[in-house]
Amino acid sequence: MKNYFLIVISIFLLVSCTNKTTKTDNKVATDSLLLKYAKGFSIKYFSDYKEVIVFSPWVKGSVYARYYLVTDAKINTPSDGNKVLIPLKTLAATSVTHFEFLNLLGEIETITGVCSPKIIYNKEINKRIGEGKITDLGDAFNINIEKTLQLHPDAVMMSGYNQDDPYAQRVSQAGIPVLFNNEWMETSLMARAEWIKFVAAFYNKGKLADSIFTDITNHYNDIKQKAETVKTKPNIMAGSNFRGTWYMPAGHSFMGRLFADAGGIYLYSNDTTTGSLPLNVEKVLNDFSKTDVWLNCSFNSLDELLKADSKHGLFRPVKLKQVYNFNKRLLPSTANDFWESAVARPDLLLSDVIAILHPELLPGYELVYAEKLAP
Repeated sequence: MKNYFLIVISIFLLVSCTNKTTKTDNKVATDSLLLKYAKGFSIKYFSDYKEVIVFSPWVKGSVYARYYLVTDAKINTPSDGNKVLIPLKTLAATSVTHFEFLNLLGEIETITGVCSPKIIYNKEINKRIGEGKITDLGDAFNINIEKTLQLHPDAVMMSGYNQDDPYAQRVSQAGIPVLFNNEWMETSLMARAEWIKFVAAFYNKGKLADSIFTDITNHYNDIKQKAETVKTKPNIMAGSNFRGTWYMPAGHSFMGRLFADAGGIYLYSNDTTTGSLPLNVEKVLNDFSKTDVWLNCSFNSLDELLKADSKHGLFRPVKLKQVYNFNKRLLPSTANDFWESAVARPDLLLSDVIAILHPELLPGYELVYAEKLAP
């Protein structure tokens, strides 16, 4: 009986110890980042590391990539993600949409590799390319793997366009983390801009990113509120005719929502899709010939616009000379800052559109990205 009692006690102690060990091993997040707009990523904080998750652009709710950020390579992390040593010292950034986030965070100098230098607007990056401090890794859709491996940056930041990217797989196999910055999948300007917090996580600059984004958010909402007070809202048309097809912003695209926030009326505002709507010229003429303002036109002058297609002259904004592009910051190399820094500065883009639609709201304002087409 005594031996039986000892056996029971031993089993009880063994189970108790096992349970205690399990509780210690299963770490619980101490906090998580509260995102106001972005849906494509999440950040959780643990005692020894940060967990950053990028969600799949194709399968809602599923994980596309998982990263465990550590300040010491010796720290153990779960096996279901990539361990990334932070703060990053070097980075290959493959899309121009990443640059302004890095610029605002003061981390431009960490860039050691880029794609398609011709389309880069940032002066500091172009200067460093000229000095040989930044390597050209080729086209973003056909990145030079050998050059990337030779450069061996701490990480490569790229956009996740494919579910199975052979380049990303090769680079990861070589021990270089691939960071998927999928801001392009967000459907609002503010959601895209909030990816600065994703970038900041890899530099241990979360507080700075939060401060920067708060300032941008406050500025955006302040001028948005001004536009909400207007009594008259101009009708807007947008996009351009390209080889017989007119690509008009969808209602839930970031451009469609921008028009609404700026106090404009857009015919397709109730459309629930994202991206662009491919339309024929006749359809656009029927729906938009009597609008007030034409925005995001790809041409640089009215003369050029009319030479491309005489039907453009049938639109009322052309007759009123109220046609605008987003080419004010366009270099001879075709690099356009609209595609670069505007991603991180939606407040400036909204200011531009409000100044065009309602100039009385922003007296003396100088357009940043937009420009009226010259005759």
